[in-house]
Amino acid sequence: MANVVVVGAQWGDEGKGKIVDWLSQRADVVVRFQGGHNAGHTLVIGDTTYKLSLLPSGVVRPGKLGIIGNGVVVDPWALLAEIDTLAGQGVVVSPQTLRIAENAVLILPLHRQLDQALERARGSERIGTTGRGIGPAYEDKAARRAIRVCDLADPEILQSRIDGLLLHHNALARGLGAPPIDGAGLLADLLAIAPKLLPFAEPTWATLDAARRAGKRILFEGAQGVMLDVDHGTYPFVTSSNTVAGQAASGAGIAPAAIGYVLGITKAYTTRVGSGPFPTEQDNQIGELLGQRGHEFGTVTGRRRRCGWFDAVMVRQAIRVAGITGIALTKLDVLDGMAELKVCTSYRLDGETLSYLPAGIGSQQRIEPVYETLAGWTDSTRGARSWADLPATSVKYIRRIEELIEAPVCLLSTSPERQDTILVRDPFAD
Repeated sequence: MANVVVVGAQWGDEGKGKIVDWLSQRADVVVRFQGGHNAGHTLVIGDTTYKLSLLPSGVVRPGKLGIIGNGVVVDPWALLAEIDTLAGQGVVVSPQTLRIAENAVLILPLHRQLDQALERARGSERIGTTGRGIGPAYEDKAARRAIRVCDLADPEILQSRIDGLLLHHNALARGLGAPPIDGAGLLADLLAIAPKLLPFAEPTWATLDAARRAGKRILFEGAQGVMLDVDHGTYPFVTSSNTVAGQAASGAGIAPAAIGYVLGITKAYTTRVGSGPFPTEQDNQIGELLGQRGHEFGTVTGRRRRCGWFDAVMVRQAIRVAGITGIALTKLDVLDGMAELKVCTSYRLDGETLSYLPAGIGSQQRIEPVYETLAGWTDSTRGARSWADLPATSVKYIRRIEELIEAPVCLLSTSPERQDTILVRDPFAD
């Protein structure tokens, strides 16, 4: 019985929320291990749509324990608002169903303000952040000046941490021509929210260790995608954390040996939100069609996603870097009715053929995709729940993708509905 890590194998927005929710029925514990509330997951259960950002996707299932690990940066106001929203939809989130790592770093209002100010200052060179303070919070964590959940329990320590934090941030504010940050106001705000947040806080590494020793199934939920990893993605157009499966160990506080199956989520085509290289982007009618059919708008920001053909080179690289065992292929139904489909099988750069995405931003911007054309299908795949329900040509498309990315498809999603999923191999059984 394997514990399972779920990561995106593209630039995020691959449909992880539905897959994690579907897998969580087999899990006892669901853990978020990196990112912040810049990551959005949409779950469609019956007639109800849930939009989650910080909360683990399994939180909507009764009897499951959700954990926000130490690798996550937590905006406490956003988290409590999300909990309130779910309560309005009939889902009660309490300290019995949700635990937060006491050593998780907090996102503060000053982080949001700095994030947005820096993005404006970059002008045409902007990265495309969500402006929610994730990057600045991770910067403070690395610089050892961050405020953590546990600091809320001690007003004297909290005051000291704020003083140290403002020594840096007020210098930045002056440089950006912004007014100084009100330390007294920040302290008051944090002390006011502390009683609401602290009941959820605990040493979650110990909770996870106990769950592992008891033989419980643990599902680790990643945010964003491998190609947004701060080390392995299209830097600098990346997120501020490591998004690969290895981060599940350090971001949750569990031994690497506890990780078993790594499931990579990938769409049957490719999308990206914000700026940065995108070799297979279709800034044309094809891209518009994919966007309309796939309802390609960011869960968190509402921004339109850029769309393009499936990039097998990029996904194969993500599989190798992240140690992905098998993939869940989503949104196959978006391709229904298209006469022909294209898949990128290699890149061409300055006359040379490449089988990988180079790290240099200049090279990434000059890359030309090399395509293989495949036949489309006219019958619908939407709602299919077995291989027998799929058009033969769509099965050929899936098999060709498996060959190119050098990994098997173990799950196939054919609509946003939870049950419209074809299970080829149960990751928890490995």
